[in-house]
Amino acid sequence: MATVTLKGEPIHTVGELPAPGQKAPDFLLTTVNLTDVTLADFRGKKKILNIVPSLDTGVCATSAKRFNEKVRGRADLVVLTISCDLPFAQDRFCKAEGIDNVITLSQLRNKEFGKAYGVEIADGPLAGLLARAVVVLNEHDTVVYTELVPEITREPNYDEALRHV
Repeated sequence: MATVTLKGEPIHTVGELPAPGQKAPDFLLTTVNLTDVTLADFRGKKKILNIVPSLDTGVCATSAKRFNEKVRGRADLVVLTISCDLPFAQDRFCKAEGIDNVITLSQLRNKEFGKAYGVEIADGPLAGLLARAVVVLNEHDTVVYTELVPEITREPNYDEALRHV
């Protein structure tokens, strides 16, 4: 269990992020087209998992937009923005914001991602959503960098995440 804050108040996650050097846990998440994908669907690419509570919040929206800009032209890399939002809302957000370099994925059908990656919020007003985190995987799905953002209302360290790809 990890502790982060929401506007200065402590909240907890169900576990810990996978450690650098570990093989990333597999997942089953849903795309905006309502198809299910696993980690294997992104085999051979470096991956940034941009994990957010909801794209309906300003900081989450900003992180999706910033990663979208920063990875433009990187064919070897995929950014997966993962939340509990419905795929319909994720699709609407990406279209409205012109986001085309980020793939949004939802826990719609399978709630295990948050537990496997240690980011499901266990208590407080956001219980059940995902804590803000970044997990970078190499092309072999080994974790090379993690950041559990200590204050949910703050943005992740984009430059440090990108330095590891």
